[in-house]
Amino acid sequence: MSPPDPNATDGAPEKSFGNIGPKHWTRARAGENAEALDYYRSRSKAPGVAAGGGPRNFYCMRCDGVIPFDHAGASCPHCGETLDEKSRRYFNWVEINEPAKSDFRALLPALVGATIVLGLVAGLALWFFL
Repeated sequence: MSPPDPNATDGAPEKSFGNIGPKHWTRARAGENAEALDYYRSRSKAPGVAAGGGPRNFYCMRCDGVIPFDHAGASCPHCGETLDEKSRRYFNWVEINEPAKSDFRALLPALVGATIVLGLVAGLALWFFL
């Protein structure tokens, strides 16, 4: 009986050591997610990215430029866009600190329309039954 072959894999995935080999997962998935990779490559060319930054940087909604977390200005240092103090765009999410004050103005036409319709229905019901 011969000793077991130390290089045999027995169906198990081959382990990767040192330089990335042809069976490493990064090479096996080559060509996938091209759209996402293109997006991240374009993000790496945004203003201020080459300079690096801290872990809580946020990004301009207009030019994708990196803005330091403690930025005191009211506008983007790269493009001049006015920054909204209620929301900040981070790397892969937008954080909204305060909800909108009220939706009353948006709902007002519907409320007026419903009041008119209910008034007409009530008026017709009274006229019909009296």
